[in-house]
Amino acid sequence: MVLEVMEWMEGTSLSLLFQSAVWYSPLIQVAHLVAVAVFSGALRGVDLRLLGTGLTQTPVKTVAEDAQPWLMGGLIALTVTGLPSLFSLAIKQYYSPFWWWKMEMLALGLIFIFTVRRKVLQSDEADLGSFWPKVVGLVSMALFLGVTIGARLIGLS
Repeated sequence: MVLEVMEWMEGTSLSLLFQSAVWYSPLIQVAHLVAVAVFSGALRGVDLRLLGTGLTQTPVKTVAEDAQPWLMGGLIALTVTGLPSLFSLAIKQYYSPFWWWKMEMLALGLIFIFTVRRKVLQSDEADLGSFWPKVVGLVSMALFLGVTIGARLIGLS
């Protein structure tokens, strides 16, 4: 069933537009990289604070609240810029084990940051101690490092 959806995606007018036009794909990819920077910056800023570095004078809850609009804006921009790329290379992505790795790590990472990480960020720092915030920060960083590695390896398949 997934293959049929990917075949449909690659046959849409959006896909054909990106495959035939010289500048659309590079412009979308640049926008995607900017979105990666925004999303990663918001994510890493909070993760580093959970690890006890960076902005240590600011409560972790405040850092997280300040980063939230950037995190969500980056995630929305990633989706908006990632879909055209997926549409234009859907069959290639379907057969790439690295694309599947990236999507699995992305799903796990998003579930993690919107459940476990969010619960830790909304808790009182004094109640958490120093161990669990560090674990949450490291897991978050590891999951999204997995996304990045998968994304970089897609070109090899």
